[in-house]
Amino acid sequence: MNVAAPQSPLLRWIYAGYVVAFFLYLAAPLAAAAVFAFNDSLFPALPWQGFTLDWFFGASAPKLGMFYDRRLMEGLWNSLLIGLIVSTLTVTVGTCNAFLFERKQFPGKSMLYVLMIVPLVIPGVILGISILVFASMIANGVEEWFGFEWDFLRPGMFLIVLGQFSFIVTITSLVIAARLRKFDVTLEEAALNLGASRLRVLLTVTLPYLMPALFSAFVVSFLVSFENFNTTLMLVGSDAPLTITMYDRMVKVGSTPVLNAVSVFLMIGSGLLALLSIVVQRPKEKSS
Repeated sequence: MNVAAPQSPLLRWIYAGYVVAFFLYLAAPLAAAAVFAFNDSLFPALPWQGFTLDWFFGASAPKLGMFYDRRLMEGLWNSLLIGLIVSTLTVTVGTCNAFLFERKQFPGKSMLYVLMIVPLVIPGVILGISILVFASMIANGVEEWFGFEWDFLRPGMFLIVLGQFSFIVTITSLVIAARLRKFDVTLEEAALNLGASRLRVLLTVTLPYLMPALFSAFVVSFLVSFENFNTTLMLVGSDAPLTITMYDRMVKVGSTPVLNAVSVFLMIGSGLLALLSIVVQRPKEKSS
């Protein structure tokens, strides 16, 4: 018998009601945003004025669609570029961290592990401000002492990548380390005994086993980077990613259905990536 499950009919009904209410609470805002993306109105609010795709594909004002909005498309491209760079860096460094903490013993290991975890508990705004102040201090010092400007240490894409990397690498390290912890080291020892080099063992035995975790870590880091706002806001320059562009649009113009259209686009994209990650992690059926 499953002692964790409610036994009486009343408790089962209460439990089922709680589950339904919980998922409605999660899904209702998303559903509302999606519905108003197709409303033929200049405002994302009732009453319903009819179905339209203008907020996606409209080519002229006042119903300029997201795919014809130059600023939104530039923000989307910047977010994609930043996400790919951050994901590649965090998965690479996260893999190294996983091997370091799972395979090696060295003085100060516990302290370094805690330091790796710390960025996850620091508010994003504080993290962004700290990186901005530190980078500006270095840039100002270089300009004062050597007379030339390090523009890459000013607010812009480089600092955004650096700021997001500082905490997302912790997530990828934990994801990959969890997979590496389950690996049977005797497989590596057997390959070494058969004459394979350590590099060949890594490429043909260890990394294929880690591939589902590597892919999942890449997807998670990309999604976290893409939707990050607090840290990015402190470090953004002229090349603003999509989240900052949407925020700037809402502050200056107010909420419009085109922002709902962008939200629908992001929900679909995030859902497809999450689904792909689940499919990749599913164990393969052994052929008879």
